[in-house]
Amino acid sequence: VMKACLCPTDHDGAAEDCEVPDLSDTEDDDDEEQWQWMDENADVAVTCLFCDRLMNSVAVTLQHCQANHGVSIPDLVKRHRLGDYGYIKMINYIRSVVNSLKHILDGACPWENDDYMKPVLPDDPLLQIDLEELCGPEVMVVGKSDGEQLTDLLVRSQQAEERALRSEEALAMAMQDLHKLKLLAQDLVLNADTTRVSSAAGPIAELREDEDEAYFSSYGHYSIHEEMLKDKVRTESYRDFIYLNQDVFKDKVVLDVGCGTGILSMFAARAGARKVIGVDQSEIVYQAMDIVRLNNLEDTITLIKGRIEEVNLPVDKVDIIISEWMGYFLLFESMLDSVIYSRDMYLAEGGSVYPDRCNISLAAVGDAQKHQDRIAFWDDVYGFKMTCMKKAVVPEAVVEVLKPETLISEPSVIQTIDCNTARLSDLEFTADFSLKITQSTQCTAIVGYFDISFDGGCGNKVVFSTGPRCTKTHWKQTVFLLEEPVAVQSGQDLPGRVTVRKNRKDPRSLLVTFDLAERKLTYSLQ
Repeated sequence: VMKACLCPTDHDGAAEDCEVPDLSDTEDDDDEEQWQWMDENADVAVTCLFCDRLMNSVAVTLQHCQANHGVSIPDLVKRHRLGDYGYIKMINYIRSVVNSLKHILDGACPWENDDYMKPVLPDDPLLQIDLEELCGPEVMVVGKSDGEQLTDLLVRSQQAEERALRSEEALAMAMQDLHKLKLLAQDLVLNADTTRVSSAAGPIAELREDEDEAYFSSYGHYSIHEEMLKDKVRTESYRDFIYLNQDVFKDKVVLDVGCGTGILSMFAARAGARKVIGVDQSEIVYQAMDIVRLNNLEDTITLIKGRIEEVNLPVDKVDIIISEWMGYFLLFESMLDSVIYSRDMYLAEGGSVYPDRCNISLAAVGDAQKHQDRIAFWDDVYGFKMTCMKKAVVPEAVVEVLKPETLISEPSVIQTIDCNTARLSDLEFTADFSLKITQSTQCTAIVGYFDISFDGGCGNKVVFSTGPRCTKTHWKQTVFLLEEPVAVQSGQDLPGRVTVRKNRKDPRSLLVTFDLAERKLTYSLQ
């Protein structure tokens, strides 16, 4: 084999072509056998590690390094107990710093820095060979004691573990990227051409996406849906209404506003609905898509991610709107606004919204111990007056399960809402009320709760209540603590006035004002 090369310093400092003799002429038969396995790498351009000579194979290059420069690469691998990464770093180090050859031969190992993992030459053939073929399978153990062999095995094991760890990390990152792409693809497919310019439909419809982000984010986590699904009063009331009135849903087009995990959509599909469309802006809708597929209902149910005020449905009209929109004190979160918008936009003539009737009730509470714990507590805190704290504590409505025995009046309904006819203006109101007192004691709070009816156009009516005398629900009750208790007598009528309105700074929260016993208090529910 004859090969032209440039040797800048071999010929009196002048760069000129010279011929490289066939190395097989100068090496014995053993050497030929040593490099024979590399014949498959022939006809590639390989630059010498220690000069600028260009050779036509890895084998010729390694022979040249040993014959002309006195360096046996296999011996270096064995001497320094190099694994795959150590070998790569050594090759790149030599190519980077050839003047350190003496240190290498003296036993130093200066290429530990991972920077030498980066190839000096692109597609360097010397980095593409197999160490076991280069040095033999005994590369790590020949001529070593048992202890040294054990050390070598541990080193190789550690290297393998590091490679596996890097692979796992790369796989985890790839899976994360794949999940993000899946969400993006679903969003693009489901929301293609669905943006609409919202009409003036109240403060909720006019909220920007960033203003409403916190609300929908709160419904993106599974825990809140688990709580709602485990609320048997809530979930079984919807299930019973739908299953007991399958004739209402048979062959109908149903819209599920705020579908969450899709449970109501699936109830409707199982009851015979021809098509069900679920809409939800929170991330939970992607889980709902998987749930629908798991139950083989994807041919009936279509789920869309987005606010109902901002998407176009794949149908012009629907026959039924079903939604679990109720919040604390019924109107907290203002989701009924979206149901009314959906009704006005999509409900066909003669169609129905379910649930269809709701009412809010108030009752008087007498619980001196709770008042002491939460309000009177601030009169004496370890001998110090902190009464100014009452101004911060009292205006915050408390959502909790009230003890039924603390009720001291008959309930009074302050608002009734028909979801098929209600207007947005009906969701902010002022009402007079009178509470018939049943015990002579002190009134320490007013409690609010709501009742729900599935009534119109169905043969099997279903109702449930969130009142303190009924089975507990996740809505609990809303308690408005009085700053100062009011003395009442059994048989007395305790008159008052209540005003419910949205908080203009946050239209999903509520402000509730009571005029009671010549006192006026405003509470926030947020």
